Amino acid sequence: MNRINQKLQKTKKVLSIYFSAGYPSLNDTVQIIQDLEKSGIDMIEIGLPFSDPLADGPTIQASSTQALHNGMTTQVLFDQLKDIRKTVSIPLVIMGYFNPMLQYGVENFCKKCAEIGIDGLIIPDLPVDVYAEQYKATFEKYGLINVFLITPQTSDERIRFIDSVSDGFIYMVSSASVTGSQSGFGSTQENYFKRIAAMNLKNPQIIGFGINNAETFNQATEFAKGAIIGSAFINHLTQNGTGKIEEFVKAIR
Repeated sequence: MNRINQKLQKTKKVLSIYFSAGYPSLNDTVQIIQDLEKSGIDMIEIGLPFSDPLADGPTIQASSTQALHNGMTTQVLFDQLKDIRKTVSIPLVIMGYFNPMLQYGVENFCKKCAEIGIDGLIIPDLPVDVYAEQYKATFEKYGLINVFLITPQTSDERIRFIDSVSDGFIYMVSSASVTGSQSGFGSTQENYFKRIAAMNLKNPQIIGFGINNAETFNQATEFAKGAIIGSAFINHLTQNGTGKIEEFVKAIR
């Protein structure tokens, strides 16, 4: 069974952390992953930097830009992660845009992920229809879970279709905005969380965008299986480097 599914079967609420590979420094990637696991994180999203990140807010954009300047590429990331499963056992997901994967070759990319021990991919700009028709078989061949995003504007019909194509979790974007652009959740978001929970989807939901402290983590996980923190963690890395990761995690839960 995929490590993501194993993790989701446990009763504990999932805390997932996102960071941009190659940031703050090119060779920080593996150390950050190892330190996050030691700090008690349940799942890690490794951001593959891209020059035109349409869903990312200023914080993640800036970290991606710096990572690209540092020399991060798809191949460099794969080289960095080649031995990651010797030291890390929690689920690892690569989050990135489809263009670098196309350039690398979708099958080659999936094969490399499988060899390294990557469990899933999040590709915000790959439409679920295109995935289902053209790429689902390839992902399944290499044991990779593809995670799709939904927003408050996604229709119930499309959510049901995404749920039918998915086999892991659904990434529930808390609001129709870019990452890092809000703080706290109001009644509009809570009503959205409740609406999705009431749909009784077969895949659990993990909420992202706007989770930045213990309060928002607890708010989100009241209605969902887990929550994802990205911009707040990158801000922490910007201010503290890689030395105080455990402190950051302990402040969340």
